[in-house]
Amino acid sequence: MSKTCLSRAPFYSCFLLAFALASAPRPASAQSFELVGVRAQGMGGAYVAVADDATATWWNPAGLATGAYFSALVEYDRPRTPQDASIKGLAIGFPSLGLSYYRLPINQMRVAGSTGTDAESREEQGDLSVYGVTVGKSLGDRLVVGSTLKLVRAGQTHGDLDMGAMARFGAGRIGLVVKNIRKPSFDTVSGPLELKRLARAGAALIGTTNGLVNQIALAIDADLTRVVTRVGDERRVAAGVDVVAWNKKIGLRGGAGTNTIGERLTSYSGGATIILVAGGYLGTYVDAQITGGSDAARRGWGIGLRLTF
Repeated sequence: MSKTCLSRAPFYSCFLLAFALASAPRPASAQSFELVGVRAQGMGGAYVAVADDATATWWNPAGLATGAYFSALVEYDRPRTPQDASIKGLAIGFPSLGLSYYRLPINQMRVAGSTGTDAESREEQGDLSVYGVTVGKSLGDRLVVGSTLKLVRAGQTHGDLDMGAMARFGAGRIGLVVKNIRKPSFDTVSGPLELKRLARAGAALIGTTNGLVNQIALAIDADLTRVVTRVGDERRVAAGVDVVAWNKKIGLRGGAGTNTIGERLTSYSGGATIILVAGGYLGTYVDAQITGGSDAARRGWGIGLRLTF
């Protein structure tokens, strides 16, 4: 990053430049959004405008300012294919600061030069480790911008940057995130792996009621870039719903996503949250999700423990 991008006024110009670069019609490879986040996966991947827990460090850095004063979580995901893959995450967030670590299997990503078959994917047993520091800033009462400065390691270590924005208008929210702005690349056993820029936009309606349903969120996301994955090209749209009910003792969610280019692969997700402790200063939650459908790359399950106050 240049010194200009570190000052307050040019920061907005840097964000717009990053968005313009990411929106250009170029393919991006490997790392999809839905690799991380039990709640996000349970909503089918419609989470850019909803992100309000510590996984905002991955989904939308600006989302940290919309959630609890403190959020911490640990997550474990198990994709169905390849069978030996697992995804681990640990994140801590405050309204203006977040720390995160995600460990992602390279065999969940397409390696340049490979055909992307399951057999070849299983041969690549390495991990991609992502260490992040997230900061955010409110611009008035309606707009928040944030960024995650990352160290990404897969044999070599490179610096990278994600940027996000979230605008609030009453019950409505609009979110935008650009990931992998520096496009780090790595030499792996199966060939070079490049994490090109990804961009996604989302919108959500979030409201509260006094009845059996205490809170409901309706969300939709759409990729703005073309992603080259191990199972082919994709540009996804996703929609989801999240409900908190029964005096805030349980949460239920569901969603679906589909590819709008190439082969029409669709995923269906469902999830639940058991609220162990709610009210007062401390909240303790157990989150779980399961995903199925014709999109083999997204089928699997995940579980997480989340704390807030």
